[in-house]
Amino acid sequence: MVEGRSDAKASGRIRLGMVGGGQGAFIGAVHRIAARIDDQYDLVAGALSSTPKKAIASALEIGIAPDRAYGSFEEMAKAEARRADGIEVVAIVTPNHMHAPAAKAFLKAGIHVISDKPLALNAKEAKELVALTKKTGRIFAVTHNYTGYPMIRQAREMIAAGELGDLRLVQAEYAQDWLTERIEATGQKQAGWRTDPKRSGAGALGDIGTHAYNLACFVTGLTADSLLADLTSFVKGRQVDDNDNLLLRFKSGAKGMLWASQVAPGNENGLTLRVYGTKGGISWKQEEPNTLWFAPYGQPPRKITRGGAGSGAAAARVTRVPSGHPEGYLEGFANIYSEVARAIRAARDGSKLDRAVVFPTVEDGLRGMEFIEAAIKSSAKGSVWVKL
Repeated sequence: MVEGRSDAKASGRIRLGMVGGGQGAFIGAVHRIAARIDDQYDLVAGALSSTPKKAIASALEIGIAPDRAYGSFEEMAKAEARRADGIEVVAIVTPNHMHAPAAKAFLKAGIHVISDKPLALNAKEAKELVALTKKTGRIFAVTHNYTGYPMIRQAREMIAAGELGDLRLVQAEYAQDWLTERIEATGQKQAGWRTDPKRSGAGALGDIGTHAYNLACFVTGLTADSLLADLTSFVKGRQVDDNDNLLLRFKSGAKGMLWASQVAPGNENGLTLRVYGTKGGISWKQEEPNTLWFAPYGQPPRKITRGGAGSGAAAARVTRVPSGHPEGYLEGFANIYSEVARAIRAARDGSKLDRAVVFPTVEDGLRGMEFIEAAIKSSAKGSVWVKL
């Protein structure tokens, strides 16, 4: 089937729309691939650019019908809400500053939302989205895609089962090197908007720091109480942070460290999580996603692989291919889309949602925004402890 040419009503696929992700965009294509991996969605409508002419051209290019290629998300929300075969859910894949306005328009139109992270430009916008989501009763997912990795689900299951004992230490880091030089000054599109505070809100903190923070909380089940942050912009002329060091205190008494950097030469997408408790520790690296190391105290470390010995039901339910075959970034996104699809189908027929279904919600997005604002406040005050 050509992408976007829908027989969703006949097939039972979920009718999907998209805002952003047009010509020259990176993340839009990732979301489109992820939505189709498990054959749960049909992309039938789009407002793929803030420039109307480009938006329509982009939609036609990927097979969206001309009458559902929109020049703006406002027009799209109103038109799709009026159609008997209108979209059931919208994916928002714009620069950060447009996440909240687009999400509000579709929630008010009665349409479920899947939004790229961070949820909004600030905590005030995020709180408004939480309130509107509750008021409308719609499903709202945030694509912290790393929560969809099978070995992350395995780690979460092991910690919940008490295999690490009482948690003491949490270390999360996300290191990149692509902004080591001021490439935003060369016209590079991704660097341009990600380093513009009006469009991104924050630099490395919002772009990758929120991923590390979300993953630490998702896997451990811990809630942060306070943080101390030192945010730095090393590259001359850059208006946002490009290297962040944080200390975390969790309500349980556990302590944490978080490092996010986009100026660390030799690193590509070095997301790493380590958790230590009274009975043992675990370690996971995004660039080796199918392996989880478990070190019971006083015993040799054990290698747990996706689909192999030692992995459990939580990893198995989000695994597609046999062990030994790589499964990672796109599949992680796809797992989020498939979990949301299960929630939408349950909402369709009023059935009870399986408790095993897990995906980041609008509340998780709000926590991410509160994390960002607390870190900025801490750093601005000379790196002092700030309550979350």
